[in-house]
Amino acid sequence: MTFELGITVDQSDPINEALTCPAPIVQLQIGDPQSWKAPSLGYQGGPQALREAAEAAGVGIYVHAPYVINVASTNNRIRIPGRKLLQQHVSMAAEIGARGVIVHGGHVTANDDPAKGYENWFKAIDGLRLDCPVLIENTAGGAHAMARYLDSIAKLWEAISAASDFDQVGFCLDSCHAHASGEDLDGIVDRVLAITGRIDLVHLNDSRDAAGSGADRHAHLGQGQIDPELLVEIVRQANAPTILETHGSVQDQCADMAWLNQRL
Repeated sequence: MTFELGITVDQSDPINEALTCPAPIVQLQIGDPQSWKAPSLGYQGGPQALREAAEAAGVGIYVHAPYVINVASTNNRIRIPGRKLLQQHVSMAAEIGARGVIVHGGHVTANDDPAKGYENWFKAIDGLRLDCPVLIENTAGGAHAMARYLDSIAKLWEAISAASDFDQVGFCLDSCHAHASGEDLDGIVDRVLAITGRIDLVHLNDSRDAAGSGADRHAHLGQGQIDPELLVEIVRQANAPTILETHGSVQDQCADMAWLNQRL
């Protein structure tokens, strides 16, 4: 069995960075991840040029949406701009020829009925023009998060399953987030598949902090607090494209990729 492993790259030179490993897939951002501004691709020649370069090199692209997006929110000033920003990212990702746009599950507040958050997710998916698939990612912390715990993900999946173009919605499993959330990583792939029926992408990261900490702090593979064998098993069992988000330089991620390849 061969596994498709990739790295997180800068949008200015993603293909050359991919080829240094070499990595058949990459993840990038097409704007400031902490900003509400519309996406702006820093690749010379724009989206079409990147699409052509990626196709010529045989490199698949994933786009990570900004972290500020929270389509579950009951606050109109957060939810409505978030939907707009997500649509903008989906549309540009489609121009690039990306395989998917990863977006975090978001949250409501302590004063909200969680059901409202799931309903808002349904409305968001139902109202999006999904020219490119959206991959919802499990999150690390938050007592009122929509995708921290597996039972929450089950409620989210049930809510959005009636949306139009639901077949264009997938799931991204992040190992560090699951560890930080307090979920047991042993057998987590089967438990996720029982809920979503699919894992479209894995974010494989070790964790700086202890299980259940709620802290989203990635570590290099084998250097954090997750059992290394569990990390390898997640990739084996999910049998899905896998992106490393272990930070540092491209060379650091390539070292993580080599670590993983050796064990697979």
